[in-house]
Amino acid sequence: MAEPRIEQLPQDDWFDQDLLTRDEAAGRLAEKIAEITGRLAELGEAGGAVDAEPETAELHRRLAALQNAHDALVN
Repeated sequence: MAEPRIEQLPQDDWFDQDLLTRDEAAGRLAEKIAEITGRLAELGEAGGAVDAEPETAELHRRLAALQNAHDALVN
């Protein structure tokens, strides 16, 4: 049995697809930012344990990078 013919749009809609992709990416970045912010709060409540310092520094670097990427998408 032959597959049904797919009707093509008269023009490309790449602009709309790009906006959806950017919105989805911004949403995922916002989720990750919230996750890392929560983890940093947990580490802060632990009384600044010495073992957590390298993890905290890495989380701060990652958070800054995620916030920069998120800002670039929404602005």
